[in-house]
Amino acid sequence: MKLVTLLGLAAAFCTTISFLPQAVKTIKTKNTSGISLSMYAVFTTGTFLWFIYGIFSNDIPIIIANGITLIFAGIILGFKVKYK
Repeated sequence: MKLVTLLGLAAAFCTTISFLPQAVKTIKTKNTSGISLSMYAVFTTGTFLWFIYGIFSNDIPIIIANGITLIFAGIILGFKVKYK
C-alpha cells in the first residue's frame, strides 16, 4: 500500500472517530440544544458530496471517512430535527 494511501486512511480514521462521542452522547441523552441545525445540515450535505466525490474518483480513504462520518452526522442531524 502506498504511503499516501496510509496517510489518507490515518486522517480518515482521526476525523471519523471524532464524531463518535457526539453521536453516542446525542443518542443517549437526546439533547441537541447545543447543536446548530443549519451547521449540521450543511455539514451533512458536504459530507455526502465528499462521499460521492470519493466514489467517482475511486479514493478509498475519502469513501471510508465520509461514508462513516455521514452515518454519524446523519444520526445527529436526525436527532436534532426530531428532538428540537
